[in-house]
Amino acid sequence: MSNNSSVIISGIQQMGIGIPSVYDAWAWYRRTFGMDIPMFDEAAEANLMLPYTGGQPRERHAVLALNLQGGGGMEIWQYTSRTPQPPAETPQLGDYGLFVCKMKSKDVRATYAEFQKKKDVELLGEVTQTPEGKDHFFLRDPYGNHFEVVPSGNWFQKNDRSTTGGVYGCTIGVSDVERARKLYSDILGYDEVVYDRTDTFADLQPLPGGTDPVRRVLLRHSKPRGGAFSQMLGASEIELIQLTGDRRGQSIFKDRMWGDLGFIHLCFDIRNMDALRQQCAAAGFPFTVDSAADRPVFDMGEAAGNFSYIEDPDGTLIEFVETHKIPLVKKIGWYLDLNKRNPNKPLPKWMLKTLGLNRVSA
Repeated sequence: MSNNSSVIISGIQQMGIGIPSVYDAWAWYRRTFGMDIPMFDEAAEANLMLPYTGGQPRERHAVLALNLQGGGGMEIWQYTSRTPQPPAETPQLGDYGLFVCKMKSKDVRATYAEFQKKKDVELLGEVTQTPEGKDHFFLRDPYGNHFEVVPSGNWFQKNDRSTTGGVYGCTIGVSDVERARKLYSDILGYDEVVYDRTDTFADLQPLPGGTDPVRRVLLRHSKPRGGAFSQMLGASEIELIQLTGDRRGQSIFKDRMWGDLGFIHLCFDIRNMDALRQQCAAAGFPFTVDSAADRPVFDMGEAAGNFSYIEDPDGTLIEFVETHKIPLVKKIGWYLDLNKRNPNKPLPKWMLKTLGLNRVSA
């Protein structure tokens, strides 16, 4: 958890992914990663993100999908009022921003074998070992986004639908690891250094720019997460990559808008937005977007709450969401009001498992 005891970070709520076709992408993420539980499916105007949308409100369609085995979700996000733009140049390892989304697996080699049978999954290389000595592999989705499948022993529930769970973390390109850790370690709680090595790495070579020398730092949180969704979102990790050779990094979203193609933000589920606002400002990471400054509660149709954004030292967007209402069983209109519950207490597993009644088949 955060150093401020009044702020609760329950875990990674979702990775935001800008794509050209929301339903095509969601179908692929359902088939590949089992992201088949919709928390919301909404077409609306994004009118609070003006610093990152060219100063104008933009129409969009977004689906927030979860895997009920545990891990973070995916906010699958599509502009509908403009054509989402790709980067001018293919992003390389060490470029600044969200470069790889980590997905958790019960058995990495079994997942690899499963993906080998899928015609629409582009595997990048073989199963290799991380500097920690654990199996992992990379793949690319149909939209050019890179994913890494990593092992996890932390599960909300297990079933036979998929060998993978949800989002387990990400790899982020930074210009200065120590400066970046003022956010990722001191505020977001990733205080445990699993490894910190500078070299060229054989296991990274399948990635664009993966043959360049880098400083590679894997961070985890030493304290378990708390709060309503902590059991479902589970543990997570952040890997920071800093170029150490001749190549200079550039922003993955250079000259583009939030919501354009690629990983657009990393979102954390939190409680006590007011205290977090003060903490971030004091640490030099002021909120750049703050829904609570515009209205008491931000309504997303089937869900409601407040959200805010900060930038890491290289401009990568981190989102915070304070959830007030979620749909548990949409068919009967059962919604959960989180404002009436103890914010420190995890929701009962049986209650969250009812989300499975909203499942969309692959």
